[in-house]
Amino acid sequence: MAITRTKTLFPQLLIALLALCASAFAEKQTWWNEEWTTRKAITIDTSAAAGNVTEPIGGATVLLRLFEGNWPLGAKEDLSDLRFVAEDDKTVLPFHVEKLDLTLMEALVWVKLPDVKPNAKTVFWMYFISLDQKATRAEDMKGSYDSDATLVFHFSESGNPSDSTKNNNAGELPPTPSGGSFIGGGASLNGKDAVPITPTPSILWTDNGPLTISAWVKVAIGKPDAIILSRREGTKSFVLGANGMTPYIEIGGQRAEAKNQQLTANTWAHVAVVCEGAKTTLYINGEQATALGVGMPGMNSVITISGDTQPGAVGITGEIDELQMHKVARPAGWVLFAANGQSGDKAQNFVKLGDLEIRKDWLSWLKTGDFAIIVKNLTVDGWIVIVILAVMFVISWYVMFSKVRYLNGVAKGNEIFMKQWRNVASDLTMLDDEDVEQSKTLGGRVTKENVKPLRKSSVYRIYHIGVEEIRHRMKSDRDQGVRRGLAGRSIQAIRAALDGGLVRETQKISSLVVLLTICISGGPFLGLLGTVVGVMTTFAGVAAAGEVNVNAIAPGIAAALLATVAGLAVAIPALFGYNYILSRVKDAKDDMHIFIDEFVTKMAEFYKEKNSNE
Repeated sequence: MAITRTKTLFPQLLIALLALCASAFAEKQTWWNEEWTTRKAITIDTSAAAGNVTEPIGGATVLLRLFEGNWPLGAKEDLSDLRFVAEDDKTVLPFHVEKLDLTLMEALVWVKLPDVKPNAKTVFWMYFISLDQKATRAEDMKGSYDSDATLVFHFSESGNPSDSTKNNNAGELPPTPSGGSFIGGGASLNGKDAVPITPTPSILWTDNGPLTISAWVKVAIGKPDAIILSRREGTKSFVLGANGMTPYIEIGGQRAEAKNQQLTANTWAHVAVVCEGAKTTLYINGEQATALGVGMPGMNSVITISGDTQPGAVGITGEIDELQMHKVARPAGWVLFAANGQSGDKAQNFVKLGDLEIRKDWLSWLKTGDFAIIVKNLTVDGWIVIVILAVMFVISWYVMFSKVRYLNGVAKGNEIFMKQWRNVASDLTMLDDEDVEQSKTLGGRVTKENVKPLRKSSVYRIYHIGVEEIRHRMKSDRDQGVRRGLAGRSIQAIRAALDGGLVRETQKISSLVVLLTICISGGPFLGLLGTVVGVMTTFAGVAAAGEVNVNAIAPGIAAALLATVAGLAVAIPALFGYNYILSRVKDAKDDMHIFIDEFVTKMAEFYKEKNSNE
């Protein structure tokens, strides 16, 4: 007789499926905070392919222009769950939102970077969508600039210009606002109404002291000696202006006009002045335009935008935006970085937002998106049904795993035993020595590695029953030294003992399988019960509220349907597992039936009765 061992593909397929699920829900990557589920990488590219900034930059505050194409979808409307983290995924970066327009899906966000690399890529992260329902705004306008920044006017507020740094400088008069300026709001200038800035200790200039001034300027009409920004104190003076469309700087009466850099009417230009020792340099759009061989004089008087304290001074006609002052001489790389990074067209290649990354784990899956809405709207009765179904789910999988494992052991043990059984020709008891230790190894015929699997063989246990019955009936023959064989009634009695062993083995193999049938039939009905009760509760709540709308009904119905889904999730795997186990149980029973028939046939042949009087 040949017994073919059933291939155990079910466990292997199940393990492969679980491994696939685990790989889908676990990412081997760092994550700043598990409460934040979504992020995008932001790359500042200063290489020749994008920004082409080769000189040192240092720390800088970067402008991010968010629009419909790169909007952090899923973030709170007020962007209160927005966070920025350095490339190390540990250091939280200060930031603030200058402009937020939900209708147009536009936002201007300034982020402070401790160091920007020249001719390379600097990466940091934008996190959003928080699981923490209590997450509040983390904006830090005053912390978005380093201690060397003394004044920053965004001109986005109504009224007098206010400082975005910790120094709290302010303009004395409100300029005419310009809503559609270069970066958010701006100030419209008519050439007559100047905007004075109150002097404070933070904007005190020292003789030949370091200083950086930058702004975005748009000149509408070119006029002779039009002033962009000026400061005077006695005989000391500083003027930044445009003679027609030619930008210039003037210190103490000494003037230097740009040689090759001209302004274009109604076009925005980045203008910067850097003073370092006895040299003052003018930059236009990040490129050096001219320089003076004198330093900045020490002053602590009023600073005037689009005007001067001298009679007859004329300011520029146009607009100004993003006026900044720093008490250090920023390097040329910083000036070019600001000009490229804050511009509209160049910034698209200079500042790039990467693809959306979602933290894929069980926690985020359970707490975010549509599933979170369903769970939040589950009623108490729905939770009771879900818990019961969860218990049934665990039980069904435990039964399937344990039963498949047991059947695998039975099949392997039967295979080991049957290899030896095929060699039995006459003495049926040769594989079951009366010595217990010898019996464990089938009289030394089985290796020690196969002893443990052999104990699980159902066929071997039935064989052991038959051998014990034969020995019991042949005991008197052995004592008298004769061999009379077995009578027909004895063979029938042994057959009955073998059938009894078969029944007990079948019960052992089939134990707990009934739990799978309960899960298959009961799971969907329990789920349906939970759904019906949930729908009833939802409609009762709507009726009590007296208001019918989709937003009131949909979450409750969706949550109620979760019970049916849970019931099917219990029943479907249990159904597949049950049918697979049933086929394995049938194979094991067939093996035992075939063995019993062979054993009885050989027993009747080998122990045929002699000198019978029947």
